[in-house]
Amino acid sequence: MSQTIHRGIKQMMDEANAEIETISAADAIKILPNDDVVIVDIRDPREIEREGKIPGAFSCTRGMLEFWIDPASPYAKPIFQQDKKFIFHCAGGMRSALAAKTAQDMGLKPVAHMGGGFAAWRDAGGPIEKWEPKKKD
Repeated sequence: MSQTIHRGIKQMMDEANAEIETISAADAIKILPNDDVVIVDIRDPREIEREGKIPGAFSCTRGMLEFWIDPASPYAKPIFQQDKKFIFHCAGGMRSALAAKTAQDMGLKPVAHMGGGFAAWRDAGGPIEKWEPKKKD
């Protein structure tokens, strides 16, 4: 028996994009130095290792997002409890749109996502930091 999907990824993306703020990579580059902004990289660690990352970006895999945002979760991260603007990005802008909508639906604010993702950042000439493995003590 094959599955029948009633609400597919295209519909989910359309819904997310209608409800969230989208920031261009060029605008994200300009606001990178602001202390009141957190860039949240939701890519898989292997993507970050392969492609590099935006300097200062906070890494949170898509699978842990809800758990790290919710202060009642045993996995809550203090960064998401701060009074800052959170700009989500992924590789191409699809996962980050869904992540920003989820974060917004949970009550995190203000949130946005970077249209075009890391690829747009790289193409716009944004700085990229090489991934460095954590040093073991």
